[in-house]
Amino acid sequence: MIRALYFVLLSALFISSQTEPINSQPQRFSAFKINNTQNARSCAYTVSIRTSCFSPRYTRDQISLSFGDAYGYQVYAPRLDNPYTRTFERCSVDTFQVHGPCTYQICYLYLYRRGYDGWIPESVEVYGYNTRPAMFYFNTRIPRDTWYGFNYCRGHYGGASAST
Repeated sequence: MIRALYFVLLSALFISSQTEPINSQPQRFSAFKINNTQNARSCAYTVSIRTSCFSPRYTRDQISLSFGDAYGYQVYAPRLDNPYTRTFERCSVDTFQVHGPCTYQICYLYLYRRGYDGWIPESVEVYGYNTRPAMFYFNTRIPRDTWYGFNYCRGHYGGASAST
């Protein structure tokens, strides 16, 4: 009985330590590289990006996205922006269908912004095959020409040692 209770308590501690964020603010990650993860299966992801109401009314910035798991599976979505379709307008939500390798639980997400308008995302939510939804809160201006976001992979892969 005590052994079972001890196991339940240890399991709860382990699970809670896996879901607590390492940092509550997005970070610049200049060492981040897009990799060429190959996977026989391709999975579909729904990415929902909410633009802050403090963002410029519209943006001409070029916005790219990358996310992945602790095992090196990475999804890359270049150039999600399209100023002709009113993508990333202030106080809006844009939803994209992205395809890439099937991942385990998504634990990192980075945005890349090129341009001068100063787009501000509020949050990014990723829904994928066989994973819990992953939510990342930004609510800050993305620095220009650098990957910027969150890595909750707890010292695992997280894209740091990927090759281009």
